[in-house]
Amino acid sequence: MKILVLNCGSSSIKYQLFNMDGQLVVAKGGVEKLGMKGSFLKHHHEDGRQIVFEGEILDHKSGVEYILGVLTSQKYGCLNNLEEIDAVGHRVVHGGEYFHASELITDEVIEALVKCTDLAPLHNPPNLKGINAMEELIPGIPQVGVFDTAFHQTMEPQSYMYGIPYVLYEKYKIRRYGFHGTSHRYVTKRACELLGRDFENQKIISCHLGNGASVAAVKDGKSFDTSMGFTPLEGLVMGTRSGDLDIGVATYIMEKEELGTKSASTLFNKHSGMLGLSGISSDMREIEDAKAKGNERAKMALDIYNYRVKKYIGSYIAAMGGLDILILTGGIGENADTTRFGVASGLEFLGIHLDEEKNKGFRSEGIISTDDSPVKIMVVPTNEELMIALDTEKKVLELAKS
Repeated sequence: MKILVLNCGSSSIKYQLFNMDGQLVVAKGGVEKLGMKGSFLKHHHEDGRQIVFEGEILDHKSGVEYILGVLTSQKYGCLNNLEEIDAVGHRVVHGGEYFHASELITDEVIEALVKCTDLAPLHNPPNLKGINAMEELIPGIPQVGVFDTAFHQTMEPQSYMYGIPYVLYEKYKIRRYGFHGTSHRYVTKRACELLGRDFENQKIISCHLGNGASVAAVKDGKSFDTSMGFTPLEGLVMGTRSGDLDIGVATYIMEKEELGTKSASTLFNKHSGMLGLSGISSDMREIEDAKAKGNERAKMALDIYNYRVKKYIGSYIAAMGGLDILILTGGIGENADTTRFGVASGLEFLGIHLDEEKNKGFRSEGIISTDDSPVKIMVVPTNEELMIALDTEKKVLELAKS
């Protein structure tokens, strides 16, 4: 079975084509600057070739059309025709309370996603555009929606409710939804596979650390709690997002700076976090370099970043009543050994013992805790696209049997 995975953003489309016989990535790439001057498609073939096509790509339908054209191109492609694509899996950011698992796209599913648009106005509309484009270009092809929020729908009210009048939850569905669910689900299952443990009998904390970052507590195979909330703004300090913030601070700044809601949202989502604290960059590598040169604000920002992750780890251990596995993933979690050290150090009293020699320079998949550490500390590279492809394959096979 060949499955095309699409991740449609407001001005980009990322794609991977999988041959599920061996779970191989046959081709991958992305369209950038949709609807803007200088739009292009970058395509990576399985033989190592990288090709860039520049052109006027006006909208998501045109972008998907470009992708399908490259995949079936005689010179650059890997498919003889579009009929070789058995199904399409879509990353969908927000499924609200409607979806607890991945679903075949139907009219009812699309109707529910439209209702979720207010919850993710920047993400769900382009996700829907990708779904509609595929239906127009390959009518009748099975499509599956894999929702970032679905994994966290197992949380109990004690984890997802806010201390606001209940009527506002009933009226607007204001609650903690959590994000990065596909990543947290993949790495926690993969960690248990590597350790030979039962996924449904473990207490796991997964730290997805990238420009966007979140921590999830996974107990007995289910999401127990997570740091991101109603939006991806809550929780950890991130590349450009503030993370946890006293709402009084937000209203105070809005009043003093005479900011409207849109400007305030931009401030806390795009100009805060590590960028705002350091004044240097949202890129951890650049901040690390500045720290090494003696920049005090860079040091402060990194200390804050590590401290926030550590606080969430500690609170989730208390909430779950223990911990078996601590996972670090995402661009920072997988590559920044100094961040991993900063996060794990000082937690020895909780059974978390990092092996500094194993950790130093580690860029792979495996264990970085000491041999006698009660808690296994692991680096597990995330693979959301493979998770989407696996879910899509499962749904298509179920459809074939029904």
